[in-house]
Amino acid sequence: MNKAILASFTILCLLSILFLTEYKISAKAGTDVIYVPTDYPTIQEAINHANSGDTIFVYNGTYYEHVVINKSISLIGEDRHSTIIDGGGTGSVISITANNVSIKGFTIRKSGTSSYNSGIFIDRSTGNDISHNTITNNNYGISLYYSSNNLVSDNTITNNYDGIILYYSGNNVFSRNKITDNDCGILLFDSSRNVIFHNNFVNNIQQAYSYSSINVWDNGKEGNYWSDYTGVDLYSNSYQNETGWDGIGDIPYKKIEENNIDNYPLMGMFSVFNVALERETYYVTTICNSTISEFRFEIGSETGNKIIRFNATGKDSTVGFCRVAIPTELMNYPYIVLVDMEEIVPIRLDVSNETYVYTYFTYIHSSHAITIISSKTLYLYNELLDKHVKLQMDLYDLNALYYDFLKNYSILLGNYSQLQESYSELNHSYQEHLSDYSKNVHNIRNLMYIFAATTAIFIITTIYLSKHAHANKTKVFAETPKKAHALTYTR
Repeated sequence: MNKAILASFTILCLLSILFLTEYKISAKAGTDVIYVPTDYPTIQEAINHANSGDTIFVYNGTYYEHVVINKSISLIGEDRHSTIIDGGGTGSVISITANNVSIKGFTIRKSGTSSYNSGIFIDRSTGNDISHNTITNNNYGISLYYSSNNLVSDNTITNNYDGIILYYSGNNVFSRNKITDNDCGILLFDSSRNVIFHNNFVNNIQQAYSYSSINVWDNGKEGNYWSDYTGVDLYSNSYQNETGWDGIGDIPYKKIEENNIDNYPLMGMFSVFNVALERETYYVTTICNSTISEFRFEIGSETGNKIIRFNATGKDSTVGFCRVAIPTELMNYPYIVLVDMEEIVPIRLDVSNETYVYTYFTYIHSSHAITIISSKTLYLYNELLDKHVKLQMDLYDLNALYYDFLKNYSILLGNYSQLQESYSELNHSYQEHLSDYSKNVHNIRNLMYIFAATTAIFIITTIYLSKHAHANKTKVFAETPKKAHALTYTR
C-alpha cells in the first residue's frame, strides 16, 4: 500500500513536468536570456553573470569547460548533437549545487575517472530537470548525492562506466531515458522511493543494481524495457485483450533484487514522439520490437483525416508488434491501420481511457510503412452504427417487454376467465339464494297472515266469550234479589 501511494504521489508531483515540458532549440529574446558565445564566450562566465531565473542559451559548438551551476537557471543547448560540453577527461563536466536547475539539449562528455566524477553531478539539490541530453564517455553519466524531487527524462546515457548512480537520494523520477552499453545501467545505494519506468535498458553489462534500497519500477501498467528479459507475452491478465498479447511481459522482471521488481516489463523499446498541432503539443508513445524511423503526423488535404506514419524495421520473417498510445484530443478512435497499404485490424486494449487510446497490432518483419488513420467519416459511420446498434437493442428490449406483456396478459386473461366463471357460479348461487329467500319471505308472509288471522279470531272469540260470560253473570245477579225476596215473602 505504501509503495502504491508513494508511486502515485511522486508521479503526480513530477510527471506533470515530464509531459508539459519539451526541448526547444530557441529561447525568447529579452533581458533574462543570455547567449553564449554572443554575450559571453564561455558557459561559466554566462552563469557567473546570470541571476536566478535567467535562461542561458548556448549555440552549437564544443565548449571545453567544467561548469558549476550554483543558481536556479535554465541552461539550454541549440542542438543536443551539436552543442557539446567536453570535460577533457578530468573532474565532473557539470556540477549542480543549486535547486530548480534545467539542463536541456547538450552532449555532455569526457568526465574524469575518479570517484564521483560525472557527466552531471547533482549535489544536495532538488527540483532539477535534466532532459533531452546525450551523456556519454564519462565515469558516471549522472550522479545524485543526497538529492530529491529531481526529474531525469528523455536522455541518451551511453558508453559510460555507470549510467546513473544514486547515493542517499530519494523521490526522484527517471523516465523515457535510453540507457545503453554501460557497465551498469543504474545503481542505487541507500536510495529509496524513486520511480523508474518507461526507460530502455539495453546491452548494459549489468542492467541495474540496488543496495539497501526499495524503489518503484513501473507505473502500475507499464514498466521498463530490459534487453535481457526472457519472459513472454502470451497469457491473459487484467490489462490484456482477449488474445493475451498487449506488449507487456507476463512475468515480472526480477533480476534487480527481491525488493525491486518491475511488474510490467515491456516487450519492446519505449519511444515518445511529439506532435505539434494548433499551438498544442501532443505525445504519441510506442512500445515496439521494431526499429521505428521517420515518424510524422499529417492531415489529409482533401479528406481532413488525421494520419500518423512511420517505418518499422526488424529481422526478416520474425513477428513484429506495436503498442501505440494516441491522445484522444489528437486523433479519435476508431483507427484504420495500414501495413504497406494493406489494412489490418488493430486491437483496442482495455487500458484505453478518455485521454489515451491504446491500440495493438502485429505483422511479419522486414521493413514496413505503417499508417494509422483517424477518419472523421469512419468515426461518424461508427457513431451512426453505434446508434443503430443501440436502436436495435432498444427494439429488442421493447420486444422483450411486449412478449412479457403478452405473457402477463395471457395470465391475466386466464385469471379473468376464472374470475368470470367464479362470478357466474357465485351469481347462480346468489340467484338460488334469492329465490329461496323470496320463498321464505312468502312463507313468512303467509304465516304472518295466518298468525294475524288466528290472532284476530282468537281476539274476537275471546271478546265474544267474554261478553257472553259477562252477560250471563249479569243475568244471574239480576235474578238473585228476586229469588231472595220471594223466599223472604214465603217465610
